[in-house]
Amino acid sequence: MFKKLLIVLIVLFIGIQFYHAKPNKSTVDEAFYIGKKYPVPEDVKSILAKACNDCHSNNTRYPWYAKVQPVDWWTNRHVQEGKREINFDEFTERSLRFQYNKMDELIEQVKENKMPLNSYTWIHKDAILTQQEKEALTGWAQSVRDSLEANYPKDSLVRKKRP
Repeated sequence: MFKKLLIVLIVLFIGIQFYHAKPNKSTVDEAFYIGKKYPVPEDVKSILAKACNDCHSNNTRYPWYAKVQPVDWWTNRHVQEGKREINFDEFTERSLRFQYNKMDELIEQVKENKMPLNSYTWIHKDAILTQQEKEALTGWAQSVRDSLEANYPKDSLVRKKRP
């Protein structure tokens, strides 16, 4: 019985290797990239590239093991969830309220060590942010928020409280 179950599991494992999610690779114009509207200093670009863009952009760098199922499905699900939260390549296409609030969330999550995810930094050790990198990233996000506040009415940036 155990031998038959093992054979079935091996056949299933081999079978799922032929089904992969569409890779998160884009050659589309980056007209809505955050850097087109808000200046992104080189040090922040470097931080975003190593710690954020794999899940929060339209171009993920896939490690070799992401070609093996079910790791590919798991990776793809994380990327899709990350892009739903914030996608730096499509950032300026979203509402001003979204942009403002996402910068606020970015600041909060980086300060509270919630981003990058532990499951990402286990394997991508270079994505573990130093205190200086956290300060650079949160300082930049605050400057984006300040720019929004300076250029748009406050009520267009925050959700009105319901009575």
